[in-house]
Amino acid sequence: MTEQPPSVQPEPARKLSARDRAVLALERRDWPAPGVKERAVREELGMVPVRYYQLLNALLDDPRALAHDPITVNRLRRVRESRREER
Repeated sequence: MTEQPPSVQPEPARKLSARDRAVLALERRDWPAPGVKERAVREELGMVPVRYYQLLNALLDDPRALAHDPITVNRLRRVRESRREER
């Protein structure tokens, strides 16, 4: 008799990391002037703005981010799509 391999159960869905939640929280805020947001990214998250926007863009495609903050994610997806259409 051949032994059957154990069934592989999918790993439970992981929650967003604290960093990912912080990126979304920062993106929800209103910014009074140019440059203020970039300074907050450096000071509060400890990353350069380029890396912040890379992470944010990846989060927009992450279903966990959509589940965590659908209003912000959907708003940013619309902005991203309109910018793509302008090109």
